[in-house]
Amino acid sequence: MRHGITEGNLHRRYNGRTDEPLCEEGILHAQAAGVLSNMAHVYVSPMKRAIQTARICFPNAQMHIIEDLREMDFGDFEGRTVDELACDAAYLEWVKGNCEGECPNGESIASFQKRVLAAFDIVIRDAIERQLKELAIVAHGGSIMAIMSKFAEPASNYYDWYVPNCCGYEIIVDQKTWEVIPRFSGHKYFERLR
Repeated sequence: MRHGITEGNLHRRYNGRTDEPLCEEGILHAQAAGVLSNMAHVYVSPMKRAIQTARICFPNAQMHIIEDLREMDFGDFEGRTVDELACDAAYLEWVKGNCEGECPNGESIASFQKRVLAAFDIVIRDAIERQLKELAIVAHGGSIMAIMSKFAEPASNYYDWYVPNCCGYEIIVDQKTWEVIPRFSGHKYFERLR
């Protein structure tokens, strides 16, 4: 599940490492997304916006902070909008390369994805060890795109997996399959928690 709305989201800023909380609209949106009070475990990015969303939507869950589920570091583009970057040569070059290259003083999609996928594998292995049948993850749009583009079938590119705030994917992982070929056994998009 992607976190709720922040001021940065409202203004369409590149906010990755910026640790901002949910705005008032984001709190209301997270509340409207639904509450799963019976969820026992939630794995969460360390960012305030993800932690707040997890507390609202999964109030009784034991929270496990997973550092590397945090959003992409946009480096010199961080906190700025497309309009503010319109004359920035480094930004224009990055966009020309489908936003896949390294952000100056930040991450590339490839390095970001490698970090997030390693964190996701830790989550899955921890869940298997705990013998969890169900768990939640609250992270970021980029984190979800990285995970889905690697493990979901049919395969699709990174940007095809974009989700709005407080939306996400319900995924099914089969332990035996995961240990041989890490792939999802199934997935479906959601706009509200069930």
